[in-house]
Amino acid sequence: MNRDLLKWGALAAALATMASAEYDLARACGFGELVAAGVPAALDIYTLRALRAHREVLVTVVAAILVNAVSHLVALALLPVTWPVVVAVSAIAPLVLWRVHALGGPAAAAPVKAVAGTPVPAVSAERVHPDTPPVPAAPTVPILGSFVPLAELGLGHGLPGAYPAAEQPEHGDVSDALPGTDTGADTGADTWELPDGYERAEDELTGRARHDFAGLIEDGRIPSIRTLRDTYSIGQPRAQRIRDALQPAA
Repeated sequence: MNRDLLKWGALAAALATMASAEYDLARACGFGELVAAGVPAALDIYTLRALRAHREVLVTVVAAILVNAVSHLVALALLPVTWPVVVAVSAIAPLVLWRVHALGGPAAAAPVKAVAGTPVPAVSAERVHPDTPPVPAAPTVPILGSFVPLAELGLGHGLPGAYPAAEQPEHGDVSDALPGTDTGADTGADTWELPDGYERAEDELTGRARHDFAGLIEDGRIPSIRTLRDTYSIGQPRAQRIRDALQPAA
């Protein structure tokens, strides 16, 4: 409870002083003895509500000044009680009823002032608009670096298409030795259409295989398809063609 006795004492004295003039004005405008007491009571309630809500305090002060001034002017016969005065005094109760109920509603949120060293609480979207569905966060995409064309990586020597999986069965011998011993003849036939410029690359890799497996070829043996695949990291169709090229002429 607030212990400021001077503030409460000033409030009580001001309300009592204004109540007398407001009551006399209501009586002069034709209000009954009991009903006239409602005019100062209504104005006092409006003043207390405004002070408590910290809103419209200036309005209540101006209204009290005008009502008290008109009351004293009428009491001294300096202002006749005409119809505008009667209408104004009669409107006090309805206006007070409206404003007291308005001040009793939820007040607008006051702006939060940042104080040095004091963190300002953040207002989440759920508190401001509880019915608004949450916005899903954007998926995080891993950064894989700059794009490098497949041809620049040296994979497949520019040959398009996908190579067969490692578990696909091969044609002919599957010996894993480096160099391996060829114990069977190849029976598979390659039906791929070769792109332009492929034969030159094929010849280069075939020549390399002739050099790498020269000792094996001199002994009359041909490296197996798996040996060629594992050695040059190529697919089965290409290994098949290289192996066919390494076969001795009939």
